[in-house]
Amino acid sequence: MAVPARKTSKQKKRQRRGHIKLSQPNIQFDATTGEYRMNHHVSPKGYYKGKQVVTADQKD
Repeated sequence: MAVPARKTSKQKKRQRRGHIKLSQPNIQFDATTGEYRMNHHVSPKGYYKGKQVVTADQKD
């Protein structure tokens, strides 16, 4: 089993992990409902691409 000869420093460890980070969700303004929603998702009011796809009685 391989064993490192020296301890990895904090600087080297942080350089290696520098690209690992959280990304922001893709949110856009929906003109139909006047609210913000995630791309490719149904809005909270049930609209998708400007059409009502989910009614209030289907949400349950």
